[in-house]
Amino acid sequence: MKRRILGGTGISVSEYALGTMMFGAMGNTDHYESVRMIHTALDAGLNFVDTADVYSGGESEVIVGKALKGRRDDVVLATKFGLPMGEDPNHRGGSPRWVKRAAEASLRRLGTDHIDLYQMHRPDHETPIDETLGALSDLVREGKVRAIGSSFFSPEETVEAQWTAERRGHHRFRTEQPPYSILTRGIENRVLPTAQRYGLGVLTFGPLNSGWLSGRADPTAGHRNAGLGAQMFDLSRPGVQAKAEAVEKLTKVAADAGLPLSRLAIAFVRAHPAVTSVLIGPRRPEHLADLLAGADVELDDEVLDRIDEIVPPGVDVHSGDFYISPTPAILDKRLRRR
Repeated sequence: MKRRILGGTGISVSEYALGTMMFGAMGNTDHYESVRMIHTALDAGLNFVDTADVYSGGESEVIVGKALKGRRDDVVLATKFGLPMGEDPNHRGGSPRWVKRAAEASLRRLGTDHIDLYQMHRPDHETPIDETLGALSDLVREGKVRAIGSSFFSPEETVEAQWTAERRGHHRFRTEQPPYSILTRGIENRVLPTAQRYGLGVLTFGPLNSGWLSGRADPTAGHRNAGLGAQMFDLSRPGVQAKAEAVEKLTKVAADAGLPLSRLAIAFVRAHPAVTSVLIGPRRPEHLADLLAGADVELDDEVLDRIDEIVPPGVDVHSGDFYISPTPAILDKRLRRR
């Protein structure tokens, strides 16, 4: 497994990172099997594991902690904070109070004394980024966190965070974790160039676009998230139909290249020079085996050009996959009217 340096951290990480969102109640409830999958990934050369406090209400972190006993020093461990951990409005976001409580809780669940990469899961529009960065910097100084990062930040939010860190003397975000796939290329416009400008490591997720690029004969059938599938896989919606048409063409490209569609999809993400590591999120051992088998796939210019013809650079095929989530200025009508 090839390695790359994670932004300005000096940390060497594998080009694949193991995402563990599917370990626990949200996916695979068998702890033994999930632990075995983590061991399989590590034995295959992955050294980068990513989780979050919100995944299955902390259960994913517990599983990761079990798997890393005796192997912690060989693994770059990343987790995240910020999404709601229950109904209490104070158990979420980027307030200094919650940042420190969330970090202590993650350390306990993971069974470790430090987190290598602690990421803000989403921007918090209620808390000044100065306050969040100050609390995260305290954690770095205390030795509980080695480096900090963001996830799902817009280019403007990334720039604000970098400037704030410089002007206020805080530790700065060293990484960004955005969604990226052949079908969702919007981040190529400004998110990836901004990350490159500030020397951020980029850890992407969703390379198979929720199963659309998995290579299943019918991506719309049998999706595990029935509620989500009602929108994401409803072919009566124009954007969804456009995805289906693109997948049909991409399947032909993959076949001509002698590859399963899933391997083509992940190799495409790895090919972008801004991307440090691609998160793979298997739920079952057979999913992991298929993903690991494509770790060394490299796409030549001819294949990449054919992909560009099907989904142009910088384009999200379906507007429902837009990268930037609505801000309070859009969601709260009181902020738009006198």
